[in-house]
Amino acid sequence: MIRTCALVTHNDPDVTSAAVEEVLAIARETGINVVGLPDELIRHGGREIGPVDLTSGTVPDVWLCLGGDGTILRGLRSAAETRSPVYGINFGEVGFLAATDPEEGFAESVRRALIGDFDTLDLPALSTGDPAHPVAFNDFALQRRPGLRVADIAYLVGDEEVGRVRCDGVVLATPAGSTGYNLANGGPVVAWGVAGFAVSFIAPHSLTARSLIVAPDDRVTLVNRSATEPVDIAIDGRPCGEVEPGGQIEISFVENSGLLAQVPGSSFYHRLRQKFGRLAS
Repeated sequence: MIRTCALVTHNDPDVTSAAVEEVLAIARETGINVVGLPDELIRHGGREIGPVDLTSGTVPDVWLCLGGDGTILRGLRSAAETRSPVYGINFGEVGFLAATDPEEGFAESVRRALIGDFDTLDLPALSTGDPAHPVAFNDFALQRRPGLRVADIAYLVGDEEVGRVRCDGVVLATPAGSTGYNLANGGPVVAWGVAGFAVSFIAPHSLTARSLIVAPDDRVTLVNRSATEPVDIAIDGRPCGEVEPGGQIEISFVENSGLLAQVPGSSFYHRLRQKFGRLAS
């Protein structure tokens, strides 16, 4: 039974202001408590939203995300330690991770989220094992720093070096993230439910660099072969440190890292056609 809903919204409060009012009205009708992390309290100050306190032992029963994929990824990261489902309603561009779009009936979608009328999909993530780095539900990337020379990156699977590529960067993507940065690089789309992750290259200076699907139990080590220049780390598109010249970082596939809510009967392949067909029209 759902008693508490945590709200996660688009960074621009004007995008979801009216929607938040509707969520709060429905929550009042159903007796559900709405809470938010500090940034939500700032964005929607003065509304009936209480603070999230994950240290109290009382965790949200569902995280309701109003925004695009970036907002839903924030929800997944916030909910990761609670194992609570994340239900997304798309107020962004693509919204590939969203369960529904507002034009499909916003009030109905909110009620569905607040009564728990949804299926859940276990999502894997990529982890460096370093507490300073959040897990990546979409992708982990090393990128050439703007203004510096092309990156020189080697990658190992297990203890064996598979290749070394001069490029603008390398992207490791989960199945959920394979339709993002990885797809833009010409990497493979990996269906949700497939165990494994994709490796693709950003603007490789090579005729032989090819994408690779790595088995879930294999770790990938990325090595910055430059003797003088660092490369930047991005996790789910957010800057998150650097790998110094000659340094390396190890990434592992972690099953069951988050719960993504889905409308019952929804299909990955229908979503793929619907979302990317829309962009092509």
